[in-house]
Amino acid sequence: MKIEYRDGLLFTEVTVHFNGQKKTINNIVIDTGASHTLISQDEVDDIGIRVTLEDDIITSYGIGGKEHAFTKEIEAFQVGEYTLRNIQLDFTSFRYHTINGLLGLDILINGKFNIDLDKLELLRLQ
Repeated sequence: MKIEYRDGLLFTEVTVHFNGQKKTINNIVIDTGASHTLISQDEVDDIGIRVTLEDDIITSYGIGGKEHAFTKEIEAFQVGEYTLRNIQLDFTSFRYHTINGLLGLDILINGKFNIDLDKLELLRLQ
């Protein structure tokens, strides 16, 4: 799938499935420095993904400082044609207006993705 190089970052889109609804989210940064995928809660609020008392709250530390997120099981998560079903995904409030999430190593390794920087494509090994 095509990716976009913009503002020094690699961007793609993902699709989140929850409670029989789905939403495609753009402006997701492909982040090989992130151990796990993180999606903006503001982007999925309209399909009912909100923090509840049953959700785990996690704290992440990185260059941007300390971030809090909640973990929720979703029906499916898609990157191009690759789909993971019934997975735990982290959601948080993003402070960066042009970024709606990070596609981290948890998904990139599981999906056996390669990044072709010459063609700007996210490819899956078979």
